[in-house]
Amino acid sequence: MQQQLVGQTLIAKRQTITSAESLTAGLFSATLAQVSGISAVLPGAFVTYAAAAKTQLVDVPQNMIDNYGVVSSQVAKTMAMGAKTKLNTDWAISFTGVAGPDALENHPAGTVYIGIATPTGATLAQKYHFQGDRQTVREASVAAGFDWLATLLTQIMPMNG
Repeated sequence: MQQQLVGQTLIAKRQTITSAESLTAGLFSATLAQVSGISAVLPGAFVTYAAAAKTQLVDVPQNMIDNYGVVSSQVAKTMAMGAKTKLNTDWAISFTGVAGPDALENHPAGTVYIGIATPTGATLAQKYHFQGDRQTVREASVAAGFDWLATLLTQIMPMNG
């Protein structure tokens, strides 16, 4: 995983990050917390496992959940932006999807949306399909989030920029 690269890059740039996690249930922030010194840029995170928690903690509108479902790019983007706004961070990442073993909202197990709110104001989402049991899907989701963040950290905010 790229948590060391992501964590050290954020620390070097003095850029903060938070997460809003549903199916990963805090695994991203727990993994990032393995990086020494990360407390300087990780003020906190949100575990929004239930739909109501997404609304209460990171301001995902109930009508958005009703219209698109929790397993959607719209909810992933809104979770990331809501978390970023709540903790006033430079970056935020969100995870929502179906760890399994059963389908949810007609999405098969392994369907995951990751959202990222960037320092430039852009809010992005990507859809993934992972194979395996619940824990494998959760771990693959976190790994994909770190990979995407590592790419964005170098593309959007180069080290010398």
